[in-house]
Amino acid sequence: MPEPKIKAAKQSEKSKEVPVDLAKAKYPQYGRVLEDFAEGEVFCHPRGLTIDRAFAVEFATNFMETNPLYLNAEYAKEHGFKDLAVSPLMVMNIALSLGVQNDSEKAIANLGYYDVHFLKTVYPGDTLRALTKVLKRQEKGEGKPGIVTIRTIALNQKDELVLQYDRKIMVAPAGKKSDPSTSPGQPFPEVKNVSDIVLSIPQSSGKYPTNLTGTRTYFEDFAAGDIIVHANGRTMTQEHIPWTYRVMNTHPLHYDRLYSTGRSGPMSGEPIIYGGLVFAWLAGLASRDVSENAIWDLGYTEGYHTQPAYAGETVYAITRILSKEDGPAGTNAGVVTMQLIGLKNIRPKEALEKFGADLFLKENDKKDMGKEKIPEKIFEIERRLLVKKRPT
Repeated sequence: MPEPKIKAAKQSEKSKEVPVDLAKAKYPQYGRVLEDFAEGEVFCHPRGLTIDRAFAVEFATNFMETNPLYLNAEYAKEHGFKDLAVSPLMVMNIALSLGVQNDSEKAIANLGYYDVHFLKTVYPGDTLRALTKVLKRQEKGEGKPGIVTIRTIALNQKDELVLQYDRKIMVAPAGKKSDPSTSPGQPFPEVKNVSDIVLSIPQSSGKYPTNLTGTRTYFEDFAAGDIIVHANGRTMTQEHIPWTYRVMNTHPLHYDRLYSTGRSGPMSGEPIIYGGLVFAWLAGLASRDVSENAIWDLGYTEGYHTQPAYAGETVYAITRILSKEDGPAGTNAGVVTMQLIGLKNIRPKEALEKFGADLFLKENDKKDMGKEKIPEKIFEIERRLLVKKRPT
């Protein structure tokens, strides 16, 4: 079939000839109100994103990753990967952000992440797209915001499932449904039973230089109960605004000052840093001490942004080791389960001395315990890593 062609023509100005008719003004809106979420419905998110090598390394370095798998292609290949791997938190940020236009651009708040699983390695050159399924809609009464539980998956260009996670969002009602913005009937290749997930872990050749990572971050170096106070902090700047859309997040709360200052309530003010970026910086701050020798990010049990963060604030991280167990046969690695705590504008050693064990309690549980929430605590999540054992 011949390639279609269009003939170039001299451009002529049209605006003076077309009268302005204000009655024809249109105001496109994105996101969904509470009535738009029907249990079982699937949303296919727009655009998708191809991750090139420069973008993958830029994310890893900007968010302070130290695991050579995301930085050093030769190291990754010697560990059985076909190229350097894309940071799992980059994958999650892109999948979540691609879904904002359909899922949460009208949401009041992101309430938490649940059952996050990284199922397949993403490499430079891969193209990701995302879909979301509505699991549950909880109404709290007429005119009151409700809670929507959704499941999002990310697929690569081969339609292979690379990520799956659940999320809860708080959404306001509008009294009626919006006009449809996605086509129904999309396939949704989720893993319904988490116990059915089987990961294929790349095998190391054993030829990599062992001095590319520290000597204190192997499986044997962790013990249940350890509290690791990470030394460095990260002052977040207005850089968060371009990074928000670099990972495809379209919520104006993160980059439109007139929108953010025009809101009412505690979320009114300067643009709030998109939580996925905050999470990535906190994980990066912890990476030299806990994850630089990880060979797979197994995922997150549940996690919450407990306070917003803004440009100019400085974040710090603390990790508590919860448990460890031997990994699958043939991997020479073990599973370490840990709790990552994010803080802002207070050094972690000072926070540990000031708040003690209360730092590690879930903020949402404290009211029932008769305890006050900690305003300097901004994030909490449990994560599982497959960490190499010390080479022999």
